Parts: sequence; structure tokens; C-alpha cells
Amino acid sequence: MNGIWTQFGGNLSFVSLAMSLWALFSIQFQRRSFTQEKIAFGMIAGGASIGSMLLAIEFHPGIFIDLRFSPLALAGMFGGPIAAAFAASLAIAFRFAVGGTAMVDGIITIAFAAGIGVAGHFWTRKRSPRFTDVVLLGLALGGTLVAVMALLPTLVTAHVLTEVGFPLTALNCLATVLGGFVLLKTQQWELERSILVTAFSQSPDYLYVKDRNSRFITVNENMTRLFRFRTTAEMTGLSDFNLMSQPLAEELYHLEQQVMETGTPLIDSNERIEGRFLLASKVPVRDKQGRIIGLAGVTRDVTERTALERELRESKNLLSHAMANMSDGIAMYDSKGFLLFCNDQYRDAFPLSGDARVVGAHISDILRRVVETGERPGAAQGDAEEWIKTVSATLHSNKDEEVQLHNGDWRSIRTRIAGDGTAMAVVSDITATKQAEIALRMSAEQLKNLAETDGLTGIVNRRAFDETFARETAGSARKNTPFSLLMVDIDRFKAYNDTYGHPAGDQCLRVISKCLRQSVSRPADIVARYGGEEFAVFLPDTSAKGAMIVAEQFARRLAQENIIHSGSEFGRVTASIGISCATGATLRTSPNRLLTEADAALYEAKTQGRNRILAHSRENGHGLKETG
Repeated sequence: MNGIWTQFGGNLSFVSLAMSLWALFSIQFQRRSFTQEKIAFGMIAGGASIGSMLLAIEFHPGIFIDLRFSPLALAGMFGGPIAAAFAASLAIAFRFAVGGTAMVDGIITIAFAAGIGVAGHFWTRKRSPRFTDVVLLGLALGGTLVAVMALLPTLVTAHVLTEVGFPLTALNCLATVLGGFVLLKTQQWELERSILVTAFSQSPDYLYVKDRNSRFITVNENMTRLFRFRTTAEMTGLSDFNLMSQPLAEELYHLEQQVMETGTPLIDSNERIEGRFLLASKVPVRDKQGRIIGLAGVTRDVTERTALERELRESKNLLSHAMANMSDGIAMYDSKGFLLFCNDQYRDAFPLSGDARVVGAHISDILRRVVETGERPGAAQGDAEEWIKTVSATLHSNKDEEVQLHNGDWRSIRTRIAGDGTAMAVVSDITATKQAEIALRMSAEQLKNLAETDGLTGIVNRRAFDETFARETAGSARKNTPFSLLMVDIDRFKAYNDTYGHPAGDQCLRVISKCLRQSVSRPADIVARYGGEEFAVFLPDTSAKGAMIVAEQFARRLAQENIIHSGSEFGRVTASIGISCATGATLRTSPNRLLTEADAALYEAKTQGRNRILAHSRENGHGLKETG
């Protein structure tokens, strides 16, 4: 019996060694996929089971006893179904190859052991396994082995349970507990390492480790983003000479070599890389014997802080300049909104509230005085206290604003914030500039009106008509509403000019435009001088029937004017009118078709004898209605 315990002890040592080897090499498999890691664990466990069978004790011809079941149960609990399947497959294949009278019983027991491990895996799948779970797994495996030895015929016949049942069961349980303990510790170390790696990788600072030659051994993700690499592995083995200009790389190299040669850390050294301002600290890395083997660095991005410092310096320079020249109003408020300083120009810039702008006054009291005196008309419409509160809250922000006072003067207020929260306001009189700006805007509007208006009739000219036509037809197409167009031509106008002279012709054109303007009623309806004696009217959201009504109104008004025209067959000035109407797809695809159809209708009206209205029709090609 003592010999059996001794041989089992060697078997136990082999199983424990196999689990320890997995603990040693498992970190390497973490870099691979989840499935690959589980397959590798299953193969290691299967190999441990086979190794245990190679060291098995032949208790009875064809009956071998060993600790093969412990690795299989551990593979199931810690590796899940994938690892258990690979481990069991290897063990079953080997047991089948060995053969013997208890081969079937052995294969069945292997399957049971792996199944117990998988059951333990699902039992703990919502949390990490604990040592108590490993102990329970060992007890469950021991119970299964006892049941197998008591029930399987071959094992019962050989009296395995009574002869070696206790050492077989006890040592399999012990191997399970020992192997599980090793795996639990491995998981704990892997978790701690993963936390450290994650903290290093995702640190908001730039972290790196270099060797004695200042080549990168490892870097975090921020470093790869700074130098525009995709992965940290791409930077491994590179140096600053691969990443930046030669002079800067040489400077950094000599600094780092000095740190490693002297062993003196470099703390908060200013660097500028890729347009960013950085603050670097570098310390030597030593091995267990105290020899310097490299350098570790942490670099903080202080670009924003540098920008704030620069802005503060600019603000101080601006204040010094203003104080020296006294050309503008200057005021300084502390972080709580109390006035620390102001010059006379600042008070004079606000004549009605100047008496409230004294050192020690709070911004809310000054604004309340502005409201009371009406110095800024319309500034506090509605709730005055709410306006005061809102404006006071925006005091400590960098801003440029222009305000108009009660007397029409304009002030420019430029506010800048210092690093300690102090707000400095510079006030300038920009009245002349604003007046010039307003005059320029009015001149531009007048020029625009002149450019878009016909000088003779005062209505829209051809250029403005083309721009408005394109815009309005696009709008009607989007809304899928009808759009109508009238083309109007004065009959025998050349003869009228020849008979009565050009001044009379110009007056006739004015009367025509007046009659057209009086015939439309909506602001969206546009009357334009399209050519010499030709006019155009476009009517958004108007059907062909509505356009015909407008045309008839114009014809009646023109007839009422009764302008004598001896050169016309009608004895007075008349006009021919062509109408077209479109909607939807036509306006979207070919809006100019409206012009073509209206012009065709006008041409047909003149061909048929003039002094009439013709509307284009898609059905018969010409007039829907004719009047003379």
C-alpha cells in the first residue's frame, strides 16, 4: 500500500507541474483570441491527463489507476466547454489507444470528470471562481470516482474501490484543489497585470519606457496618437531620431543619456513636439543589482495651460498699454464681480451710469443703474432683474460686444479674463465707425435697388427678374404649388414711338407698368420689364384660371386709360398677353419651360391679330381663352 501512495505522489507532482507550467505560459496566450486561449488550456490539461496515464499504476491486468481526472475537471471549470472538449478528446484518444479490459470504464469516467468541470464552470459563470468552488469541485470529482468504482462492472469485479479507492479518490481531490489553487492565483495575477497594463495604456499622460540607447521598449496609447501610429507595437524599437527633427532628437537624446549616466531624474522639463507644449519627467530604471538599464518617462500635455498663460500675459500687456496711453476706458473686476479699478475715460464712456462706476461697486449695482436711467434702450425688456442676473453671469468670459447708448452713441466693450479670475474691460467709442458702417449699408442697399430696378418704370428689371424667377419656381416646386407667368407685349409700339416721339413712348411704358402693378394684389406677385416694350408678370401659387383673371384686369385698366394710337388698327394702345402655368415635376426639371410656353402663347396672340390673351394648353397646344 505504501508503494501505491509513493507512485501516486509522483503522479500528483506531475499534474501539479503541468498546471504550474500553464500558469507560467498563460500570459503569452492572453494576446490571442478567447477561443485560442481556451483551446491551448484544453490541450495543456489533456496533455497533463495523458502524462498522468503514462505514470499510471497497473492495479490489475488492463486496469490502470492514476490522477488523469483532476486536469480534466479543472479544464472544464476554468476553461469552459471548449477547453473541456479538447482535454477530454485527447485523454479519451490516448486511453483508447492504450486499450485494456477497463478501457470503456476509463473513457466513461473521463467524460464524467470533464462534465463535472463544465458544470462547475456554468455554476460560476456570473462571477469568478473562488477557492471554495475549487474545494467543492474536488469533492464532486471524488464522489464521482467513488460512484464509478462502485457501479462500473469491470472496476467492481477487480475490487478497485476496496483496494485503492481511498488513495485514488483522495489524491485526485488533492490534485484538483492544488491545481485549482494555482489557477486561481494565476487568474489573480493576470487580473492585476491587466489592470496595470490598462492603467498604463489608457493614462491621459504620455508614458513610455526606453532602453539604454533611448529606444522605445513600450509606450501607451497616447504616445501612439501623438506620433500618429496605429498600434504601440509600431513604436517599439524606434527612437526620437525616427520621430522628430535631427536637432530636437539630439537634444532629447543627450538629456536622456545624462539621466541614465548620472542617475539623476529630470523633473518637469519643457518640450515642444508636434505643435504641443509638453512637461516631461524622466527617471532611470534599475535592475535588482541597482544597475541602470533604461529610462521611464511621463509627459503631460500643458498646451492649454501655456495658452492661458500667454493670454494672461497679453491681457497684462494690454492693461499696461491702456494705462499708459489712457486712450480708452479701462476697468478691472475681481472674480466676484466687484470693481477694482477704472479710469475717468471708463466713467465718461457711460454718462448716465458713470456715478455708479466707482471702486468697490458690484457689477449688478452698476447694471441696475443702467436700467434705471435707460442708458441702454431695450437692454432690459421684460424682467429687469433677470437681465441684470444674466449679464452679470457673463462678466467673467472672454467676449467682444458692441452696445448702443440712449443718445445714439456706440461703445465697443472688449472683456478678457486673467488667470486669477480678474476680468478686464476696455471700452472704446466707435460711434463714428458705426455711423460709417450704417451709411455704407444704406448705400449698398440703394445700389442694390438701383441694380435691380428699371430706371424708367420703377419696376423690377430683367436681371432681378431672372434671379427671382429661379428662386420662386424652385420654391413652388418644393411646395408642389402652381406657378403662372404672363408675357405682355405692347402692340405696334414702334409705330407709337415714330408717331408721337420717344418721350411719349416713355410715358406710355410708365402707364403700362402702372396698370400691371394695379392688376396684381399680393406681395409675392412680381411685375418686371422684360425687354423694350415687353413685360413679364409671375404669379406664385396661382393657377391658369387665376392668371387669366389678372390678365383680364390689366386689359380692362389699359382700355380705361384710352391712350390714343393712330398707328394702331384699334385706334388706341393695346397689348397682347401670353400665359403659361406649371407645377410639380415641370418646375423641378425644366422651369424655363414656363418662359418658352408663355412666349409661344404671346407670339400666337400677336399672330392672331393682337389685343388678345392666349393661355398655353398642354391638350390642344394653344388658347384656353381669347379676349380682344
